[in-house]
Order: sequence, then C-alpha cells, then structure tokens
Amino acid sequence: MDGLKPARNVGTDTAAKLEELIHLEEGRSAPPVVAFEQSVLEALKQKPKQAPAGQIKLKTREVVSTQYVRDPAVVAWVLQEANGVCECCQSPAPFDKPSGDPYLEVHHLRRLADGGSDTVSNAVALCPNCHRELHHGQNQGQLREQMYRKQGRLIPE
Repeated sequence: MDGLKPARNVGTDTAAKLEELIHLEEGRSAPPVVAFEQSVLEALKQKPKQAPAGQIKLKTREVVSTQYVRDPAVVAWVLQEANGVCECCQSPAPFDKPSGDPYLEVHHLRRLADGGSDTVSNAVALCPNCHRELHHGQNQGQLREQMYRKQGRLIPE
C-alpha cells in the first residue's frame, strides 16, 4: 500500500491492526498473514533452545475470499510461449507435472486484485522460486522492472 512502511518496520500489534483495517476497507476477511509473519520473525530472534510443544488440536477460522475468473487461454498461451523455461531466471522448469508438461506458474505483474488485467501483456510464466520472490521477496520491484525490460509483450499497467 503506497505511503506505508514495510510491515517489518512496525510492531506485531500495529501490523495486525493495519491488516485488519485494510481488509475491512476492501470488504473482505482474510487470515492475519502479516501478524503471523511478524510473530515468526520475533520467535526467530529469540533463538529457542528447545523444540516448541506445538498444537495437538488446532483452532480454525472461516475465511471468505474473492477469486478472479481467469481466462484459461491466456494461461495456456503464456505457458506455451515460455516453452518450459522461467521467464524471470531463464532456468528450466524445476519438474514435470504428472501430464509430462513442465511445471511453471503464471503470475500477473500487476495483481488482479489491484485492477490488473488478465492478458498476455500482464502475465509471465515463472518457476516456483521466482514466483514466490515476486510476491514476497525483498527485490520484487526490481524483478518486476526486469521482467518488463526482458519480455517485449509486457506492458506496465
């Protein structure tokens, strides 16, 4: 979100409250991802000497989400054009699906949730590592710009 510092710059309580407010504003509910990630970071800093007990009986919560109906022809075209090679790192797909096709994931450079289009000019085929990095990595902005420079069909939205 423009104008907000990264979650790592705020405390767990503040991050959780911001996340809750954003989801309320957007009219959706979602699991508290930021608060959970912050809690994991805090636990890592403590460097526990013993394995935690964990949970035998897990709590649950209901989540309502919105899914976008994507065009399968766009996904198929992007995968076909990639020819089994990640369009970010240029490495071959890490494994084959049971069908024998290379496993790549189609990613929208401008998220559909942010108004991005489901078109070949906004979608790339990625290996799982690059896909996760484009979602969660420290260098996601630079990688996105690199993708626009590398792939002539891509148009920033």
